[in-house]
Amino acid sequence: MFESAEIGHAIDKETYDAAVPALREALLEAQFELQQQKRFPVIILINGIEGAGKGETVKLLNEWMDPRLIEVRTFDQQSDEELARPPAWRYWRMLPAKGRMGIFFGNWYSQMLQGRVHGLFKDPRLDQSIAGAERLEKMLCDEGALIFKFWFHLSKKQMKARLKALADDPLHSWRISPLDWQQSETYDKFVKYGERVLRRTSRDYAPWHVIEGVDAHYRSLAVGKILLEGLQNALKRPDVHPHDVSAAPLGTAVDQLNLLDSLNLTLSLDKSDYEEQLITEQARLSGLMRDKRMRRHALVAVFEGNDAAGKGGAIRRVAAALDPRQYSIVPIAAPTEEERAQPYLWRFWRHIPARGKFTVFDRSWYGRVLVERIEGFCSTADWMRAYGEINDFEEQIDDAGVIVVKFWLAIDKDTQMERFQAREEIPFKRFKITEDDWRNRDKWDDYRAAVGDMVDRTSTEISPWTLVEANDKRWARVKVLRTINRALEEAFEKSDRKAKKHKD
Repeated sequence: MFESAEIGHAIDKETYDAAVPALREALLEAQFELQQQKRFPVIILINGIEGAGKGETVKLLNEWMDPRLIEVRTFDQQSDEELARPPAWRYWRMLPAKGRMGIFFGNWYSQMLQGRVHGLFKDPRLDQSIAGAERLEKMLCDEGALIFKFWFHLSKKQMKARLKALADDPLHSWRISPLDWQQSETYDKFVKYGERVLRRTSRDYAPWHVIEGVDAHYRSLAVGKILLEGLQNALKRPDVHPHDVSAAPLGTAVDQLNLLDSLNLTLSLDKSDYEEQLITEQARLSGLMRDKRMRRHALVAVFEGNDAAGKGGAIRRVAAALDPRQYSIVPIAAPTEEERAQPYLWRFWRHIPARGKFTVFDRSWYGRVLVERIEGFCSTADWMRAYGEINDFEEQIDDAGVIVVKFWLAIDKDTQMERFQAREEIPFKRFKITEDDWRNRDKWDDYRAAVGDMVDRTSTEISPWTLVEANDKRWARVKVLRTINRALEEAFEKSDRKAKKHKD
């Protein structure tokens, strides 16, 4: 796979000097057009052999283009903040916005290759990481990102000669790092696994570009021209949605029976039972959050439901059991300008809690398959693929020890009308009712169908949905607390079994 990058590609200085001015001017023009259009971000992944010119090339790109519009990110040792969260969190929070370029050193490919080469994990884990990288890049490209993946290459002989030349040069010996010498010893394994990764992850939407790194002139022109051609082609393309779905539309049950019809909305608690059970479950939650086993986990609670179903009241009863330093509540409304410039999951990834912490989402990423689907804020292709993207997202955070609890608070149409009217009549509740609430009520059946599809496609073993009968607010609040407590206890028991098995 690397044969063509070991044949001695070279460009003489005269040819290089003649080509650079026009290339640099064209790159600047493309960069400013990218900024003006603000239609997509550019992500440049830098990987390959140590000493093959990765750093020098990126430095040159910053000289050729406007560095104010380029964000260079290096992912070396993980910080304490990063170690306390899922692995992908550190990459998601650094994604460039539309109209900007991001250059990633030490990216997800570096992590998986270094881990496999140094025996931190075996082939199954590498294959899992490869599949995760493919899903991430496919999602980013479906959201509009332009991804360039560069592998800077040297043969083993070229690498050793380059290191020796630098070591013998007093003015440049400082450029050699311990990693350079280390990779000279693990070269064969690094190339073996690198070839496997490139073969599996070079796709039409994000292909790999292998660059021979011996000659700086050749290397620089090759990278510059690949970037220019890719940018120009992307900037010329009309703003079209990703290929529309070819699958059959989601069907409805022939008898019109919906999942929500199975709920018994008459369930209720009288005041005395409610107060007793509420205090019991709040005390239980308080103790579980202080349990030392919580240090291995984080907790995420997702609240969705009909308008006026009592999400806010349920959240307040959960919060009342906790130390304010333990939790945060993230209300989700229409995306801001900053959020619209990123993939839709970005604004949720950034709020994933550290271990020992609890984040409550008042509305969530499920807006993509609910309000965005129904109001036409995204294409059919967008919300159809979102089910898989959401399942992948939740699996990633579950793998990192995040406990995900998801609630749909359901009420019937008559109860909703009563609560709407009460909100209009009671001055201190009037702020809760908006024109959107009335408009959503007119689309009751559309939401009912969308909720059924959402639960069918995203209620998984690792993060199931809990449907909450919420005509009676007391019943709903206790059920929410009890469900969170049960999820915590089950997660603790599972991690105890895993720790015991590992110890044995």
